[in-house]
Amino acid sequence: MTVKAILSRRTGSAPRDAFDRRLLAPMILGAILNPINSTLVSVSLVPIGAAFGVPPSRTAWLVSGLYLATSIGQPVVGRLIDLYGPRRLFLAGTLLVGIAGLVGLLAPNLGVLVVARVLLGFGTCAGYPAAMYLIRSENERTGRDSPAGVLTAIAISTQTVAVIGPTLGGLLIAVGGWRATLAVNIPLAAAGLIVGRLRLPRTPLPERAASDRPTTRLDLPGMALFAAMLVALLLFLMSPAAAHWYLPVLAVAAGAGFALRESRAAEPFIDLGVFGGNLPLLLTYARALLTYVVSYSFLYGYTQWLEDGRGLSASQAGLAQLPLFLTGILVAAATGRRAEIRGKLIVGAVGQIAACAMLLLLHPGSAVWLLVAVALVCGIPQGLNGLALQNAVYYQADPARIGSSAGLLRTFSYLGAMISSAAGGAFFTHRADTGGLHRLAWFLLAVAGVFLAITVADRSLRRVRTPDRDDAPAAN
Repeated sequence: MTVKAILSRRTGSAPRDAFDRRLLAPMILGAILNPINSTLVSVSLVPIGAAFGVPPSRTAWLVSGLYLATSIGQPVVGRLIDLYGPRRLFLAGTLLVGIAGLVGLLAPNLGVLVVARVLLGFGTCAGYPAAMYLIRSENERTGRDSPAGVLTAIAISTQTVAVIGPTLGGLLIAVGGWRATLAVNIPLAAAGLIVGRLRLPRTPLPERAASDRPTTRLDLPGMALFAAMLVALLLFLMSPAAAHWYLPVLAVAAGAGFALRESRAAEPFIDLGVFGGNLPLLLTYARALLTYVVSYSFLYGYTQWLEDGRGLSASQAGLAQLPLFLTGILVAAATGRRAEIRGKLIVGAVGQIAACAMLLLLHPGSAVWLLVAVALVCGIPQGLNGLALQNAVYYQADPARIGSSAGLLRTFSYLGAMISSAAGGAFFTHRADTGGLHRLAWFLLAVAGVFLAITVADRSLRRVRTPDRDDAPAAN
């Protein structure tokens, strides 16, 4: 069953040869739920640690809990969207976001707060795969493979909420305390439920069951082994120690079982044969992991240093990050419709190396202009890398598995986020001081160097070009 067949019965009407702009609101709202929760928490880690009397190594679980859940949930929900369409999954996930906001608002201790973040992780899983699915379905419906404008709109919208996130988080903390950064999910979820019910197309079960393609079976054992592999791996990353030797062993065992299961399943959760024969897509996933180790280290580790090491308040730290995200928006808007992908990734890689090197210049008395300069330089790869990786996956993935392929892109991105969180916990043992920041910077320089090396060496990127056409769908 193709995505075109699934969405053949649309609600309302749209021009046959034009992208249905009514879909933009739920696509963008769903896609921003995860990044806004990422950036909101970046300025609340220190206040939460002070409220519960815990060090950064424990508040790091607020970051890793969300991304652990999302890393597992994104490809699972993406596969469900491939099979059943986006509407039901989008609405269920958005409802879970609202519940998580309520749990976080009432959380009596750090453990319950981590549970709320895990619920948020699962709740935000549907938005991005649903958006990529809808773009692909609209291209099939209209017969026009020109999604550059819409892909750019999604990228810019996530950049925009990243701008709002730290600043809004600081303001919410100033007005209502750190709990307000969780409560904001309640009205966001309400808006998502309303827009999703009104705008997303229905996909009746009888039509799916009658399809000429058997897509109704779920590979539950494969999903369970995939989850076990990630959980064991990420638990070890959060607390790497010789005493925890059994965790990587469990991860390897679960990974071997997963590979064996997927090679024999009639309807595999992740078709390893397809991915194994698609080296360019695998390299794109590897680049996503590497670039987001750096990106999220600036979002979390650097922000914590601004508060602990530089002595800024939560709201001031949010404002100090504002140039980073504003630059990212401007760069994404200026380059979004340009066809080149490899060039964007190379410039983004060089920008990451420069930004990481600038962290070595910082100290507790660093001038404000230097903080602004760091943010401006980091904003260049922020605007280039995410959009280029998103476009690469869109053109490298199997169209029939676009939802799960997009979910896997986010999985590797969140693996990078969790490695970043684990690195922050390792380098900031008691507080986010300048010595820890400099050790983190050397680690990030190594990661950014590997990203640059595999990008320069990957000749397949020369053949991946987004359409640069005047008839691309409008982004607004």
